[in-house]
Amino acid sequence: MAEISNSREPASLMEQDEAVARDEADYQPLYRIERPVYDEAFISSHLLNRKDNSTTLGQRLAQQFQCSSKRAKAAAFTFLPILTWLPAYPVKQYLFSDVVSGLSTGVVQLPQGLAYAMLAAVPPVYGLYSSFYPVLLYTFFGTSRHISVGTFAVISLMIGAVVVREAPDSMFYLLPTNGSNASTVLDVEARDARRVQVAVVLTTLVGIIQLALGLLRFGFVAIYLTEPLVRGFTTAAAVHVVVSQLKYLLGVKTQRFSGPLSAIYSVTAVLSDITSTNVPTVILGLVCIVFLYVAKDLNERFKKKLPIPIPGEIIVVIVSTGVSYGLSLSEDYKVQVVGKIPTGLLPPAAPEFSLLPSLVTDSFAVAIVGFSMGISLAKTFALKHGYSVDGNQELIALGLCNFISSFFQTFAITCSMSRSLVQESTGGKTQIAGLLASLMVLLVVVAIGFVFQPLPQTALAAIIMVNLLGMFKQFRDIPALWRTSKIELAIWLVAFVASVLLGLDYGLLVAISFAILSVIYRTQSPKSAILGHIPGTGLYCDVDEYEEAAEYEGIKIFYSNASVYFVNSDLYVSALKQKTGVDPEALQAAWKTQKKVMKKAKSNNNPSLKLCGTKQQEVSHEVLSYEAVAEGHRNGQLGDSGSASHSEEAVFLEPAVSAVHSIILDWTPCSFIDSVGAKAIKQVIKEYAAVDVQVVLAGCSRSLLCELDTLQFFSGVVSTSMVFPTTHDAVLRCLRSNPRISAAPTNEAAQPQHSTEGSSGDLTRKADLGARSAKP
Repeated sequence: MAEISNSREPASLMEQDEAVARDEADYQPLYRIERPVYDEAFISSHLLNRKDNSTTLGQRLAQQFQCSSKRAKAAAFTFLPILTWLPAYPVKQYLFSDVVSGLSTGVVQLPQGLAYAMLAAVPPVYGLYSSFYPVLLYTFFGTSRHISVGTFAVISLMIGAVVVREAPDSMFYLLPTNGSNASTVLDVEARDARRVQVAVVLTTLVGIIQLALGLLRFGFVAIYLTEPLVRGFTTAAAVHVVVSQLKYLLGVKTQRFSGPLSAIYSVTAVLSDITSTNVPTVILGLVCIVFLYVAKDLNERFKKKLPIPIPGEIIVVIVSTGVSYGLSLSEDYKVQVVGKIPTGLLPPAAPEFSLLPSLVTDSFAVAIVGFSMGISLAKTFALKHGYSVDGNQELIALGLCNFISSFFQTFAITCSMSRSLVQESTGGKTQIAGLLASLMVLLVVVAIGFVFQPLPQTALAAIIMVNLLGMFKQFRDIPALWRTSKIELAIWLVAFVASVLLGLDYGLLVAISFAILSVIYRTQSPKSAILGHIPGTGLYCDVDEYEEAAEYEGIKIFYSNASVYFVNSDLYVSALKQKTGVDPEALQAAWKTQKKVMKKAKSNNNPSLKLCGTKQQEVSHEVLSYEAVAEGHRNGQLGDSGSASHSEEAVFLEPAVSAVHSIILDWTPCSFIDSVGAKAIKQVIKEYAAVDVQVVLAGCSRSLLCELDTLQFFSGVVSTSMVFPTTHDAVLRCLRSNPRISAAPTNEAAQPQHSTEGSSGDLTRKADLGARSAKP
C-alpha cells in the first residue's frame, strides 16, 4: 500500500496545520511502497482485467450517425462559429474597438491587395477582389478572432510562379497587322486574361483540397511543416519576392522567370539591362522605402503611446498617386503605373477546369503552405488572448474562402502577419474588424477604384519590400539554432537554399523530405547506454555519465531512446551486443573450438587433462593442460612437445563462458514496434538463451504490450513472465533467479524477498536486493 505522511506525528489537527505552514519551504513528501516483484504474467492474470467494450460495426456506425437536436446544434455551431459569439456580442465593450481596428486594417489591406496582385502576375484589381470576398466569408466560418485573411506575399509569389509557367510571355507575341518587318508585339490583354484563368483555377483546386482535408479531419498535416522549415522557407520566399520587385523598383522591363534557378535568372536579367534604368522611378521608389521604414520603426517604438499605427502604406499610395497624376509621370517620364482599374464587381463565372491536370501538384503545395501560415498565427493569438481555435474548422474555412471566392475571380489567400498584427494591436476583439476592413475595400472597388490608376508600380514594389523586413530578420535563427539544435539548423538551411535555388514548389518538397529524413536519422542513431543503479534509490542512470551509477555484477541493463522497427532494428541489435560486450555468436564459436580441442586431446589418448581458468575483462578464460609436452621450460617458453612424455602443455582458448548472466532491455522510451523489430528481438533472445544468458524486458507500456501480443511475440522461448513493469522489478528477479551470482549475498539478499519499500524517494535494503554485489 502507498501513503503520504510527515516525518512526525502532530498532537492535534491545529498543531499539524501550524507545523505544515511553518515547514512548508522544507517539506518533502515521503513515498513508501511494499509489494511483490511483478511480471506481466502476474499482472495480466491477477491485477488487471480489460473492460468489455466490444461493439459491432453496425453499432459503431449507428452511434456515429445518430441524429439528435443536440448533435445538430453542435454541428451547426462547429460549422458556423459566428453563431457562438455573435448573439452574445457585447456592443458597448467591443464595437468601438472593432471599428477602429477594422478601419486601420482596411487602410493596410487596400495597398497590399494592389501590391500582392503584382506578385501573383495578375492585374492589380484582382488583388482587391481577393481582399474582399475571402475576408467576408471568413467572418462566418473562421474560428480565430484576430487574424486578417486576404492576400499574402508568399502565397501570391507561389501563384505567380505557376501562372508565369502556364502562361509565359512567349505565348502571346503577335506579328504586326500591316505585314511590315517590325518586331513582334506582346498582347498584354490576352496574356493577363489567360493568367487570371490559371490563377482562378488554381485557387479553386486549392479550396477543394483544403475543404476535403478539413472534412476528413486532416488538420494535423501542418505538423509536418516544422517551425525551422517554415521560417527557412518563408525567408527564401522573401528573397524571391525582393528579386521579382527589382525590375519595378528600377523601372526596367525584363522577362519574368519561374522554376529552378529563377531567382538567379531574374537578377542576371535585371543587371544586364540596368543601363536602361528609369531614374524618376528609382528616386520615387527609394523615397517610398525610406518613408515606410521610418513609419514602421516609429510604430514599433511608440506602439504603446500611439492610439493607432501610422498608416504608412495608404499615405504612400495616396501621395505617390497624387504626384504621379500631377506631374504626368507616366506620359512625360515613362514611369510604369497600375493602369486601368475597372469599377464595380465582376459577375460570377465558372473556372476553366480544362487547366486542372497541370495544376494538381502546385495546388497541394499552396494549400498546405497557406493553411500552415494561418493556423500557426491563429494559435499564437488564441494562446495570447485565452481562447482556442479548431485546426480542422480552419481548414474548412480557408477552403470555403478560396473555393467560393474563385468563382468571383480571386486568387488564393491566407492570413497576413503584418495585417494581423495591426488588427490585434489596434484593439480588435472579433472578426467584425475583418468585416469592416473588407467593406472598405468594397467601397474602393465599387466607387473610387479609378482614382488609383496613376499609382506608380515602384510605390507598390516599395510597399512589398518593406513589409518583408520581418522575414529577413529570421536570419537571426541561424546562430540560435547552432547553439541549440544542429539538426533543426540543417532543416532551416536546406529549406532556405533549396527554395531559393529550385523555386518554392520544389524547394518545399525537398525541405519536407529532408525533415522526414531527419526524423528517420534520429531513430536510426539513438542514444544507447548501459544503466547502473543509484544506491539507496530505485533509479537507474547511465554508468558512463554518472559516477554514482553502479552495475550489478552479471547484469547488463541496456537502454536506447528510440522505438524498435524496420528502420533501426539491426542497429539496435548491434548496439546491444557492443554495449553489453556479450556476443552470442562469438561465444558459440568459442564453445565449438573448445569441444574440438577436447575431442582432439582425447583422441590422442593423453593421460591427463588439466583445466584451469583465469579472469580477464569480466570474461572467463579456460586453460586446458595435459601430459604430452617437451622436457623442459626455458624462460617461461614451452619446449618441443614431442621430446618428453611426462610434462604439461597449456592450450589457451577463446572465452567460452560470459560473466554476464542476465540482460535487461529497458523499453521505457519505446512507443511502438513492428513485425521486423519483434522478430529481431525474439531472435536475439534465442541467441542469448543458447549461451546461457537470459534476456528480459522492462518498462513496456500497455499499448506496446498489446502490439507485442498482436505480433505473437510471446511464444516459444519468450513468455510474459520475462516482461516486468519497471527496471527494478527485472533486476530483483534476475538477482534471485540466477544461480551463478558470484558475489556472496547479504543476509537479507539470501532471504526469498520479493518486496520493495522506499522512504523519501529511497528504497530500503529490501528493494536493494543484491546491492552489495554491485560494483561501481
